[in-house]
Amino acid sequence: MMIWQSLDAIKSWKQQTDHLVAQQKGRKDWYSWYKVRVCKVEREYEFEKIV
Repeated sequence: MMIWQSLDAIKSWKQQTDHLVAQQKGRKDWYSWYKVRVCKVEREYEFEKIV
């Protein structure tokens, strides 16, 4: 999971050369489908029972 501090930080990351190259390779060679969701998480809860 990637976490950014702002929408501007996301825009900056998306413009990095290494990301653009990886994105092109992913579309060409790796993925037939993917989804990106940009959202603000207000709360998150998790539980894992350790046995």
